Amino acid sequence: MTGRGRAFGGVALAAVYALRRETGELRLVETAGGSPARYGLRTMYPLADRSPVADACRTGRPLWLDATGLAAYGERPPAGVALGALPLGGDGGAATLGCLIVVDENGEGFGGADRRGLLELYARHVGEGLEAGGGPGRPSVLGHAVEGGRFGSFALDLRSGRVMADGPTLELMDIDAAGFDGCVETLLAHAVPEDLPALMAIIEPGAAASGGRELEFRVRRRSGELRWLHLRCRVLADDATGTPDRVLGVLGDAARLRPSADEVSRVQRLSATLATAVTVRDVSEVAVTAMRELGADRVALAESEAERLVITALDPPEDGDWPEPWRAEWPHVPSRALPALEAVLREGRMGVWSADTLLDPALAGIGPGGLAVLPLPADGRMAGVCLIGWERTHEFGPEERFLLTAAAGLVGQAVMRARASDAQHELAAMLQRSLLPRTLPALPGGVAIARYLPATVGLDVGGDWYDVIQLTDRHVALVIGDVQGHSAGAATIMGQIRTAIRAYAVEGHSPDVVVSHANRLLMGMETDLFATCCYVAMDMEEGDTWFVRAGHLPPLVRDPDGSTREIEVEGGPPLGVVADPEYPMTVVGLSPGAVLTLVTDGLVESASLSLEEGLRRIREALAATGPEDLGRLADALLGGADRRDDDVALLLLRYDGTRIKPRRASWTLWRLPDAVGHARRFTARTLRSWHVTDEVDAVLLVVSELVTNALMHTQGQARLDLTLAGDRLRVAVSDSSPRTPVRSTNTDWEATGGRGLLLVAAVSAAWGSVPLSGGKQVWCEIAVPGAEAEEEPGKEPGPVAPAGAGTGR
Repeated sequence: MTGRGRAFGGVALAAVYALRRETGELRLVETAGGSPARYGLRTMYPLADRSPVADACRTGRPLWLDATGLAAYGERPPAGVALGALPLGGDGGAATLGCLIVVDENGEGFGGADRRGLLELYARHVGEGLEAGGGPGRPSVLGHAVEGGRFGSFALDLRSGRVMADGPTLELMDIDAAGFDGCVETLLAHAVPEDLPALMAIIEPGAAASGGRELEFRVRRRSGELRWLHLRCRVLADDATGTPDRVLGVLGDAARLRPSADEVSRVQRLSATLATAVTVRDVSEVAVTAMRELGADRVALAESEAERLVITALDPPEDGDWPEPWRAEWPHVPSRALPALEAVLREGRMGVWSADTLLDPALAGIGPGGLAVLPLPADGRMAGVCLIGWERTHEFGPEERFLLTAAAGLVGQAVMRARASDAQHELAAMLQRSLLPRTLPALPGGVAIARYLPATVGLDVGGDWYDVIQLTDRHVALVIGDVQGHSAGAATIMGQIRTAIRAYAVEGHSPDVVVSHANRLLMGMETDLFATCCYVAMDMEEGDTWFVRAGHLPPLVRDPDGSTREIEVEGGPPLGVVADPEYPMTVVGLSPGAVLTLVTDGLVESASLSLEEGLRRIREALAATGPEDLGRLADALLGGADRRDDDVALLLLRYDGTRIKPRRASWTLWRLPDAVGHARRFTARTLRSWHVTDEVDAVLLVVSELVTNALMHTQGQARLDLTLAGDRLRVAVSDSSPRTPVRSTNTDWEATGGRGLLLVAAVSAAWGSVPLSGGKQVWCEIAVPGAEAEEEPGKEPGPVAPAGAGTGR
């Protein structure tokens, strides 16, 4: 078939030579423009002979010949004629399908880099048409590839946004040539909105985006008809700065790629499914499923990070089904080690290889019968690559090529979106973890464990929190709360409220005062956010528990007999709502073996779960799971929280009680000249009454040092407390000064003082200081083996905690 007039790009002649492998001949199958005979072109060239057609096909490299270059081949064309020979359908060798010859007779030749670039892009279009047509003998398909009216060209200046487009380009975009203003925005206005992100990645490439690009997109004509267009372009960099400077593009009618209703439906299903994929793992699973529907035997998905590919999905997952380095134990693949793969990523176009193609062993083993390598473009860069392989011989038809190209664009955008989602989720989780306790303290007479799960829907950090505060050696406070909203602001308020409640609690305030102070603090923060909170103070020896609730869910308890109940706690308003509300306290006694359960609303309430139903489920799970392993119980309570609209916080306390009741004695320290002696004599009498005979001298030494420090360095009232629990004696001195004692690190050994805390640390198993209301308490513990302990009458021991369960999250 021979066309009339001029061919693409104003050339006088475009001619397609298709390679017949069985005979080793290159035969003329298609022309557009003038007559080949006018320029001395034959209808057949042997591949083994020396000619521009054969050399370009064998080497896979374009040739640009002026009169001198043509004379070297023995050609005698008319004066002023220049010739270009461009390989079709691959990178040379077995992949090359033929050769495109373009002839120019304007006397200037093909010296301009931009013109050569456009013709090379055009040759890729022709090669794709030749390959999609199944080889020579399909003039209807090849005719679409070479007729000048089917393709247009343009050049875009990235700095000014001005575009020079020829008549065919404007006709394809359905733009009146007389009214075209030369603005790239005018071209984009005709594209359908769904395809704009991919087009913008070309119009606004990144700093390192030089190279080839191609995509299919749609324009809506003035008649309302949708037209598919195929864009192949090259981003060129400024020679001086190396930054993208201009874009050369060839635009073609992709009517032959127009998908059937089935292909459109499959792309729409893939797009809808990817829209629900949140993480990179989700995207990988969706992509693998979609490619498996094409009958592929192997699918690999890898993210691009720097110069490496990080594998995110392999299907099938067994190592024996994959060649190295595509194995689970080899998660990082250097792209430069696979030239064919690197070329796909560099040029940004799909690579398709049939069964007889010679490839790198690492790629050939993936698809012996056929291999497709899809670059995953997104936002002007390559998000990764997808490899699809078939064991048996596989032919790639036009419809399947369309489906693969469309899927690559969708998956690339989804990977970038999911990567950002993963990073933001990790940042949110890290912020949340930094605001929550890393560990929970070991408690006398009980075990506490906590769980926190961030929301899986949405990206913002939440405001749920929990805390366990050791108040004294027998009193502990448990706190759980939830700040309104999901944002960095909510997390910030949560951190401030948690810290404030801890500070108020260790000062020794009663539970209602602690919550009132927290409310006053939030009211003064000038924020519109509010918080709910449940504060629990517990005597770990007696089981007496004080509850204060500020708009929070009621606490639940599992009694020793396995029954569950909701503790009726008279509540006050949420924190930050009312200036001076009342927060009444409710006192409840817990028996050894009881499990106290505090939750936030994310566990018991959602769009599909009512609060009443959620609380009922929690109570059922509490009753069905034994409290011996508190971690297993916590996991059972979280069993239905896999997909969460809200954060979840859970705090459990198993109250075991104390089989041995500690003995206690106190002495008020009067500021008398012999106050230290009085304290020592009181201590000696107490130890004799408790039948403690070991380490008495060490105990008296500690009492002397701590009491002396309190009387010398503080003002106001002071008190000495002695507590014997098992084989541990606790000595504590409380005073009215909030200043924490500091042990000297550079003691003058000739000095008469300054060694008190050194002595305390030397003879004690542990020591420390805790703040109290208006002051502090300095304490130490001394091991007193052989001390006689008295069991608390009528109190049985609670369940034995499993090893390692003293702290947990």
